Amino acid sequence: MPTRHPLRLRPMLAALALAASTATAAPTPLILDMIHHIPGDKPYESAYDDPAVIKKIGYNGKVYFLFESPTLAINWESIDPEILPKGSEERAWVDRKAAEIQALQKSCKEQNITVFAQADLVLFPKRLIEKYGIEKTFGDVRHPKTAELLRSQIAETFRQFPLTDGLVVRIGETYLDDAPHHQGAIANKKSPKETIIPLMQLLREEVCVKHNKKLIFRTWGSFDHDSTAYQQVSDAIEPHPNLMISIKHCEGDFHRGNPFSRSIGQGRHTQIIEVECAREYEGKGAYPNYIARGVIEGFEEHARMPSDKINSIREFVKTKPELYGGIWTWSRGGGWDGPYIKNEFWCDLNAWALAQWAQDPTQSEEAIFDRYAKERLGLKGGDVEKFRKLCLLSTDAVVRGRNSTRRDMDPWWTRDQGIAWPIIKGDRQRNLKQKDESVALWKEIVALAETIQWPDAKTREHAIASTTYGLRLYEIYRSLVYLEDAEHRKDKAAMRQWLKAYDDAWEVYNKLPQSHPQLATLYTRDYSGHMKENAESRIQKLREALAR
Repeated sequence: MPTRHPLRLRPMLAALALAASTATAAPTPLILDMIHHIPGDKPYESAYDDPAVIKKIGYNGKVYFLFESPTLAINWESIDPEILPKGSEERAWVDRKAAEIQALQKSCKEQNITVFAQADLVLFPKRLIEKYGIEKTFGDVRHPKTAELLRSQIAETFRQFPLTDGLVVRIGETYLDDAPHHQGAIANKKSPKETIIPLMQLLREEVCVKHNKKLIFRTWGSFDHDSTAYQQVSDAIEPHPNLMISIKHCEGDFHRGNPFSRSIGQGRHTQIIEVECAREYEGKGAYPNYIARGVIEGFEEHARMPSDKINSIREFVKTKPELYGGIWTWSRGGGWDGPYIKNEFWCDLNAWALAQWAQDPTQSEEAIFDRYAKERLGLKGGDVEKFRKLCLLSTDAVVRGRNSTRRDMDPWWTRDQGIAWPIIKGDRQRNLKQKDESVALWKEIVALAETIQWPDAKTREHAIASTTYGLRLYEIYRSLVYLEDAEHRKDKAAMRQWLKAYDDAWEVYNKLPQSHPQLATLYTRDYSGHMKENAESRIQKLREALAR
């Protein structure tokens, strides 16, 4: 017979049972996607704009980019109607922006998708800054006026845009390219004491407690490199169910060779992990670059990390499940300018695999990949294994061709649609050997793409064209790195040899669109944006020296 408790004990036992079930019930992880549009450029046209599409992939939330944020679109009227007066150019811009954002958020809610908006802080209308004479102080979050205005901004954001479920806050950078009537600044962005802690405390109070909304505070560009600073922030801020800290899976930017983030799994706050699917330093989806396996299971360069350190998000979830809050992918975007893709095939593979895994981290990455190949792509039999091999080879080819498995190169030497003069920091012979290995791997990748029975002619064309794009680009990379080494050794004969190889590689690469019109746009020899020294400028000097 079941045990019968006295009536007076039953409410207490029921309360204890409820508390126990609540304590053990893990919250549903956030699985968020964002399109990182290029500031100042035409927004990407992407399937991932559609909330119905990302929901089908496995996402339960969407992060709108900086210039789709309600913090830019509030009219400030209830605080001071003179800040953005009706009839002014600024007010017209804000009202248009507000209507756009409300339509976007409504489309998410129709799909039961959680709505987040990323915002740079501190960011206010220029008229507000001028009127209150706070040009020199508004970037200081400890200043009483700044704190007051931030609280008003948050309140108005949720009042005027009630469909907003939460904010994603960034303080590491401030972009104003598509915000002509606003001004931004942040003082001491790397200081826990001066900026990070007081700002996070204010946001916790206003967003999480007062408005019962979610807050994701990004470490990027602020306290992402410094695990001591991270711990200091963690200790100072009281955890809250609505508060989460966002960390890129690797330290610094999304470079292969960078160590897995030391802050992941640390502290006492729930963490969401950021992953870039169309890597801005690795072609932006122009060629195969399967990074989902490395993020989930650990890249080969992370295998040398100490065994007691977390080196993959699987290890993070396994060892610190109480801190796992989910995954935030950038299905498209990051960086500046091109290449611009016409087919989202390679982005889709990474985004789908990560979103599916995040729903149930006990799954193996290989099983998820197998489902993608069969269910989403329609491959059969041995073609599934060939596709798997192709994608894993791309992971190996990219790290060897752009850098090395031992980070022998400065990772910033090629990005977006350009190539700078390479900077070698490690073992030269190992680095050169890996450039040869990379080209050999790309040749194998192209051969695999040609033998797979793709589901349709369009997919086959894109697979062959994009793998060939990778091969020809990485031949340029190899010739340039060998040329740098020849210059380093002052070997004029080798310099002439690799200058010719470099020119020949560019000639072949530039002809690709003639036979593959649906390719992504190409890298360009004269691109110098966000680079220390464009390769062509250095090569011109070499040509002149060799001609003497």
